Amino acid sequence: MNVADSYQAHSTAIIADDCYIGPGTKIWHFSHIMSGCRIGEHCNIGQNVVIAPEVILGNRVKVQNNVSVYTGVICEDDVFLGPSVVFTNIKNPRSAINRRDQFLKTLVKKGATLGANSTILCGITIGEYAFIGAGAVVTKSVLPYALVYGNPARQHGWMSEYGHQLHFNDQGTATCPESKETYHLIQNSVIKSS
Repeated sequence: MNVADSYQAHSTAIIADDCYIGPGTKIWHFSHIMSGCRIGEHCNIGQNVVIAPEVILGNRVKVQNNVSVYTGVICEDDVFLGPSVVFTNIKNPRSAINRRDQFLKTLVKKGATLGANSTILCGITIGEYAFIGAGAVVTKSVLPYALVYGNPARQHGWMSEYGHQLHFNDQGTATCPESKETYHLIQNSVIKSS
């Protein structure tokens, strides 16, 4: 199903024949793209990455070196997975017990960033443009635009779509220092002005 001339892959990468890889995607050294994966357009898959069976990655997803993306994970467009990010797909794994029929879904929404060495437990949703700090252990769903870090990860603020921490005034308004876009904090939800 994949068309080798529509994407670039290093000669050491292993790519299953039945996965789909969109045009413009690059796959680097020693990565393994397993059966039934769907990888969008213009993605970058770093060195030593494992994309397990049936994983779905949207367009322009960046997967840094040594990341493990296991069955049940869906990453929407423009997601950033930092070096050595790890997903899980079973809450109670045991070597001697096969639980492949119990994989839980994990959804990473558009534009979210997962920092280096973060661990994402299964069965949760990471909201749009959320920002997961390096080394965080994420055990529950994360709100859109939320900044979370720590073990277990807790919310410590809000982030803009450009990746800057937002500082809301008394009226619940903040401006991204880079994009100059305005955000509003309303009942523990961030909304960007249109």
